[in-house]
Amino acid sequence: MEKHKIDFFEDIDKEQIQSFYHRIANNVARIRKEKGVSQLELSLAIGYKSVSLIAGAEAKYKNIHFNLEHLYKIAQVLQVDIKDFFDETN
Repeated sequence: MEKHKIDFFEDIDKEQIQSFYHRIANNVARIRKEKGVSQLELSLAIGYKSVSLIAGAEAKYKNIHFNLEHLYKIAQVLQVDIKDFFDETN
């Protein structure tokens, strides 16, 4: 069996990664607002005592972004499928 070398990361630049994080942040903010949940309510529901994570990630502040655990918890709280945060159409 022939091994295939993957050169994947050579083709991805920092702007693409930032765009990916921005899409997720925008979708989290949109869905949160559609559900009528404040940043503070969401922060408390996922175990944070302040809005710093939610506000920072939604505002794309100082490279703050959601990790998979955050997205899992947020999806549970907002009662959506985690894949909705990755949607490019909204």
